[in-house]
Amino acid sequence: MLKFLVFNLVLMGLVSNWSLIQVGLLMMCFMGLLMMNHDFCSFCLGYMMSVDYLSYILIVLSVWIVMLMVFSSTVVKKMGNFCVGFLSVNLILLMVLILTFSSVNYLMFYISFESSLVPMLVLILGWGYQPERIQAGIYMLFYTLFASLPLLASLLSLYKSEGSLNMGLLLSGVIGYQSTSLLWYFCSVLAFMVKLPLFMFHLWLPKAHVEAPVAGSMVLAGVLLKLGGYGLIRILGVFSEVNKMFCWVWVSLGILGGVIISLMCLRQVDMKSLIAYSSVAHMGLVLSGLVVMGGWGLNGAVVVMVGHGLCSSGLFCLANMVYERLGSRSLMISKGLLNVMPNMGLWWFLLVAGNMAAPPTLNLMGEISLIISVVSWSKLIMFSVGMLSFFSACYTLYMYSLSQHGLFLNALFSCCSGKVVEYFVLLMHSVPLNIMIVKGSLILCDL
Repeated sequence: MLKFLVFNLVLMGLVSNWSLIQVGLLMMCFMGLLMMNHDFCSFCLGYMMSVDYLSYILIVLSVWIVMLMVFSSTVVKKMGNFCVGFLSVNLILLMVLILTFSSVNYLMFYISFESSLVPMLVLILGWGYQPERIQAGIYMLFYTLFASLPLLASLLSLYKSEGSLNMGLLLSGVIGYQSTSLLWYFCSVLAFMVKLPLFMFHLWLPKAHVEAPVAGSMVLAGVLLKLGGYGLIRILGVFSEVNKMFCWVWVSLGILGGVIISLMCLRQVDMKSLIAYSSVAHMGLVLSGLVVMGGWGLNGAVVVMVGHGLCSSGLFCLANMVYERLGSRSLMISKGLLNVMPNMGLWWFLLVAGNMAAPPTLNLMGEISLIISVVSWSKLIMFSVGMLSFFSACYTLYMYSLSQHGLFLNALFSCCSGKVVEYFVLLMHSVPLNIMIVKGSLILCDL
């Protein structure tokens, strides 16, 4: 992974040139995609770093989303709003994400996991829209830090009893360790539940999304929420015996919480708030598939995390384009967008179809795997899963129909239908989302 980190450090020295950073991030995406052509279970070993297919997929997703963030934030360059600082924060965030996903030591993973909070907080406070961004940043900071301190205590306890925090040794059975402590199980899992976020721990997410700039919303939905799912995959193997006793709690909270959140989405009038709440509903299903600890659940969770990262990031990008033209994110004001921006109607439709897991999107394949996993665990959950799928289609169609149809705002004199860079960003979200299902069998077999 050093080649990515060194390339990232080189780009940090070129932050005064916006176009050069864009080209450099495109090259990094190309490098990442070229390396996914071998059959090793673990590769790029060295310096306490290593990646397998799971972490490498998420590293490529991180580079992809950060590249699109820079392309979609041209208004920062246009307004001259501390461009150098903005690019520096984005590149630091990318470096931290690469370190997090390539860590083979639990303590290094914890430090990198927590470090991602600082650039995100700077993005919200520095380039957010409203004065309420301070409250949103504090909410996010305290929710995450409050839940993460018990995880550190749990990892130190694990090191004291076993003498190692190496993921490979603890999960492969070389040490043969299986923790049966209820206290350390809940301490370890809580930090990732808040980051995911699970229903009841999600209050920081809508605030952070609404107040963040478009780059902050894109990386928060696209990558940072995936840290919770990735951490659960890495830590649940250490507590598999205890997890069997309590997985019903997490499945119930994930599925029923997703249904409640879906109903809340139906009464949202803020476009960004609706997309943010929909992330909680999707992540509830991902959590249910993970804690059941089956092959279908794990594969489906990873596929949904990638698909949701692309889809929700694209929707936030579209919401920002509407905000830049109309000055409002309200669905009551931004009606009739087909009359104002007819060219964007196709991208709205493609990304909305992805959000409701319609074919041929990647989300469909992932949700089918997750539903198979959860229903095979308990037949009683079938009704709740059906309601979750139905209501997710309801609020997605509600957002699409309310924003695209109707009479547009009379005060709007003229409006640009779309720029080349905006079409490029939306294309880079939609193409992987709809094309990767062609190789669905390969994705499910490799993980």
